[in-house]
Amino acid sequence: MRNLVPARYRSVSVADVDVDLNEAGLRSLLVGREAYRRTTYIVARRGDRAALVRVEKASEESLFSPILTVEVLAGPDECAVVEDPETDVGVPSQLARAARNLAPGARCVIVMGRYQHVSFILDPVPSVVRVVEVSPPLPPKLLDQAQRVLDVADDLPPIELRGEVVDLEALAATHPADRYLLPCRGSGAAPPGAEVAYLDQRPPLPENGASWTLVGCARSRQLHRWFYGDAEPPTVDICPRELAAASPTTVPTLTKCCLLEEDIVRDGNCVVVPWGASLDEVRRGLSEVAKLLETAWAPA
Repeated sequence: MRNLVPARYRSVSVADVDVDLNEAGLRSLLVGREAYRRTTYIVARRGDRAALVRVEKASEESLFSPILTVEVLAGPDECAVVEDPETDVGVPSQLARAARNLAPGARCVIVMGRYQHVSFILDPVPSVVRVVEVSPPLPPKLLDQAQRVLDVADDLPPIELRGEVVDLEALAATHPADRYLLPCRGSGAAPPGAEVAYLDQRPPLPENGASWTLVGCARSRQLHRWFYGDAEPPTVDICPRELAAASPTTVPTLTKCCLLEEDIVRDGNCVVVPWGASLDEVRRGLSEVAKLLETAWAPA
């Protein structure tokens, strides 16, 4: 089973031992020894080497109970022990990140992390989620929000975000114009040398029959019709939902759309949250994305 992580770090005990870190040595030491009722896993250390053991006890109710069986999940040649005080070992995505950054290639990564807590991830293969977003602002908001959620989400599987960020200025430059109309000041800048106006300021129409190129989305076009009637300017579509649909992939995707105000929707393998999504809405979106993931996750 890939991505095996403890459901609670309190189920992990650490023991310094003076026996061989193999099944026979650890069984001879541990079988019959009492263990705390919350203990399911033991990190057995001998010097700078370690093995990961799963135990079964006679009772889960008594405060302490004899160990009946011992299963070595990963031997010393498969385990890497790392120290990272910045990693919260109760968060699967943080465990996976520590494994990737500090012990790439190790089958089992035991992390001594924040609060001096110890936990592990066995066979780490974090699921990849594509986040389609536009920029500015910097950092790209949805990508930043999703990472902030994953940094505290102890009930989501190990996820690695891959941002697919479209630069608005570069996108506008693919449609050269003398004048650009952007949704608001926070939505970016037009290519150098062009005149810029902002739709949320309801600027007057260009004089002498001139036009501008609208750098916006379906909502921007609605606002433009409301302000100026049926005149439809040339438009560069910046909707992340549309951009995601224009580059389909089998990778589960998180993106946003300003036509959504409260709902979260799923289009195939793409989950869409509102443009101004709260962290709670982003979390709900990631929970929906998690349902699409193929990589197994086993909190135990």
